[in-house]
Amino acid sequence: MTRGDSQRYHLQELLSAVEEAPPVDVVETLAAELARRVGAGEVSLLIANFSGSALVRLAHVGTDGKRRAGHNEQAEEVPLVGDYEHVVWSQEVEIRPDGPGVVCLVPVTERGDAIGLLEVALASEPDTATIDFLGAAAHALAYVLIASRRHTDLFEWAQRDIPFSVAAEIQRRLLPSAYTVEGGPFSLAGWLEPSHSAGGDTFDYSIDRDHLYLSLTDAMGHLVDAALLATLAVGTLRNSRRSLATPAEQADIANAGLSAEARADQFVTGLLIRVLLADGSAEIVNAGHPLPYLVRHRRLVSLDLVADAPMGVQRGPYRSQTFRLEPGDRLLLVTDGYLERNADRVYVEDILLATLGLHPRQVVQQLATSILRATGGKLRDDATTLCVDWYGPEGRREATAGASIARATSI
Repeated sequence: MTRGDSQRYHLQELLSAVEEAPPVDVVETLAAELARRVGAGEVSLLIANFSGSALVRLAHVGTDGKRRAGHNEQAEEVPLVGDYEHVVWSQEVEIRPDGPGVVCLVPVTERGDAIGLLEVALASEPDTATIDFLGAAAHALAYVLIASRRHTDLFEWAQRDIPFSVAAEIQRRLLPSAYTVEGGPFSLAGWLEPSHSAGGDTFDYSIDRDHLYLSLTDAMGHLVDAALLATLAVGTLRNSRRSLATPAEQADIANAGLSAEARADQFVTGLLIRVLLADGSAEIVNAGHPLPYLVRHRRLVSLDLVADAPMGVQRGPYRSQTFRLEPGDRLLLVTDGYLERNADRVYVEDILLATLGLHPRQVVQQLATSILRATGGKLRDDATTLCVDWYGPEGRREATAGASIARATSI
């Protein structure tokens, strides 16, 4: 790389330009600066919508840095099929012919969370240095988006492909900000497919130096009642978890809080798990919830777990049970939305075994697609999943951190 190329591809200067822009303009600022540095005719960000079915073109900026008519804060939906789908799922740069030039599709990803992709129009096929720079810029953009969305509703607005009820709005705020994370000895992904009446499902996770914490909960009822009950349950569980409580202690505290504050007929089922990162040993509390699925050596393995009563009605302390994850294991948690009668054509075990080669984010998406197909989109209850792949401390997986030349393909 020449000295001129080194200056042209200086990522720090690219980020400096972004930091000086207002939060609502960061995408267009980065796109304009990126277009100038690589000589692109157009640069677009396509961000995944909330249904996971399409991408939304959020910015469309040329080398002059001007906003294009018809693309100023308009959500142009692009179906997640073909090349776009391949780039999102494979995390590979794809270079395709486009008239006299080419278009580069570059994944925008942070720790496995597939946020979207950059679409960059170039006059000719890029060299190695340009592809590396585009991959680094896309990875940096992922962090820019995460930081900027704390200050504006623009990105949230763009991702909403359907209107949210108040109950759904409350429910969404209870979920982690990223549905996917890759963390060395594990990868995980969660997904909530809401029913029309928002049934109160949630999933959550957290990582500290020693443990991975997981939870999947289902508040009884529907609409705002269920959302408020879920808020009380999740808030209590997070509060105790942040005080380093064990799963049993978390369940006891949530049970006491729900017993004191919720109505006598309200309760929350759940699975609370804490995995020791050093060896995969896990503590689990089953508060009246469907059992987890465990795949080991490509076969389903039964977990011999007993269920206590749901939180809010349990009498006495919760039992902590133990099992150990082995490298190569896949653990799947589901709510009973997957087990309802109108979802009886969704064979969770078959889908789980048929998707062993896929990333957890694809597994939860495929389960969601299956239940929507089986119910005609008319879910009577929320259907929520949390999928964990365990590699073990010796089989650490590098977090997906933007695309590189090693993963670039031309078509």
